[in-house]
Amino acid sequence: MMERRNMGGRNIAVATLSMILGLFLIHVSGDNSRVGKFSAAPDHDQMRQLQAFKASLIGRQSVSGSPISPSSSPLQEAIGPRVYHVTNYGADPTGKSDSTEALNKAIADAFQVPSEGFLMEGITNLGGPQINLEGGNYLISKPLQLVAAGAGNLMIHGGTLRASDDFPVDGYLIDLSPNSWASSTEEEIREGSSLKLNLQLTSSSSSYNYEYITLRDLMLDSNYRGGGISVINSLRTSIDNCYIAHFSTNGILVQGGHETYIRNSFLGQHITAGGDAGERNYTGTAINLMGNDNAVTDVVIFSAAIGIMASGQANTFSGVHCYNKATGFGGTGIYLKLPGLTQTRIVNSYLDYTGIVAEDPVQLHISSSFFLGDAFILLKSINGVANGVTIVDNMFSGSNKGVDIVQLEGPFTQIDQVVVDRNSAKGMNIKATVARGSVEGNSSSWTVDFNPVLLFPNLIKHVQYSLSSSRGSSFPSHALRNVSENQVVIESDLAVLANVFVTVDQA
Repeated sequence: MMERRNMGGRNIAVATLSMILGLFLIHVSGDNSRVGKFSAAPDHDQMRQLQAFKASLIGRQSVSGSPISPSSSPLQEAIGPRVYHVTNYGADPTGKSDSTEALNKAIADAFQVPSEGFLMEGITNLGGPQINLEGGNYLISKPLQLVAAGAGNLMIHGGTLRASDDFPVDGYLIDLSPNSWASSTEEEIREGSSLKLNLQLTSSSSSYNYEYITLRDLMLDSNYRGGGISVINSLRTSIDNCYIAHFSTNGILVQGGHETYIRNSFLGQHITAGGDAGERNYTGTAINLMGNDNAVTDVVIFSAAIGIMASGQANTFSGVHCYNKATGFGGTGIYLKLPGLTQTRIVNSYLDYTGIVAEDPVQLHISSSFFLGDAFILLKSINGVANGVTIVDNMFSGSNKGVDIVQLEGPFTQIDQVVVDRNSAKGMNIKATVARGSVEGNSSSWTVDFNPVLLFPNLIKHVQYSLSSSRGSSFPSHALRNVSENQVVIESDLAVLANVFVTVDQA
């Protein structure tokens, strides 16, 4: 009987609280004078606190009438959308105390759901839970990692993560890789996360670790200790609207897997807008792509030794602005380090005092991009291969120091389908694989030298020429007599005043 009275009293309390909460909601929504003002924020916080308090009262009584364990997670008790507010787990949004454990508990909670079916085979669909950082600034001493491999459809968003002074120097603030959870016992995970995880603690049966993980609206401060985001052997990962700074290794590392999309983001080892006195000392790589089929779109890289390092094929870069470290200081905007299998497209990008390096490029396309401050494209020979390379319709601007827009390092002996043409240059030297020249004179031999323009030495595969003479009644016989050292020689059987026009192609 006493138990019934307690339950009845609790139900009355919950009903009363519901009525108060309803009146509070009417008050907030009806106060039009506060719309758009910062003073409405306390009302929002109070409303959320009341909702959480109501949920806690409801959660204290199970269906059977016995109280549930006090170790249950805050949002496991609540009814509603699966948005996990990290402050409910004890995370400190001021950044004064370590929030690593609280954040990892929130992430672990997001895995505590029945399966929504599968994405790729062996990847459990979590259903789209969100880890909401609530606009806070959180200090962490260890990488944030997912509970176990073999899951997908999860979002982490809306706040700042900052590495502590004892953060591992080889770690990443967010690490999407098989992690320490996998080496823990089930009991250890239960104790560490206050959860009973409904998943296997063994390796995933999928060939990928994770699928469709979204990281957006984040600021990551690595505190010059390690990197920002690590994506290991994962599929369809989205990194959107992130600001990643103060990394000592990589801002973003993508290793294995494929289809990681990096969009609308800003990366820099040091926070600067150019003209930094310490630019010579920049280190690290902003984006390191060691996988296939990835895309970097509308991204600014403002400081690092290397802007983008790509050692996987079939990647595409569009709308990328690199002013990370000037070429004159030893920096590189985009480095394509996959000799013989490049398969990379770079379009609509801005290389600002820092250029592009491609090792043994095979199937490389660079177009509609702007190169400023004597920035150039370097084709670097490893095995002497250049095949299927298109560098067209770009703009180059320099300082009249005689810098070629496209340069070679080392000899190339296997050259096929290479087109460098239709580029414009101001204050730099045009280099191309297609060239046109003319010569005029009263002679029986005409030589056109294409060395100042042609990219590859001593290589002309195709020649077209015409000889025009409007004086005299004779019709001289003429022919192409020699093509060597990038020079073309035309001879006639008799001396005549003529104009000779020649087009050559190295493709």
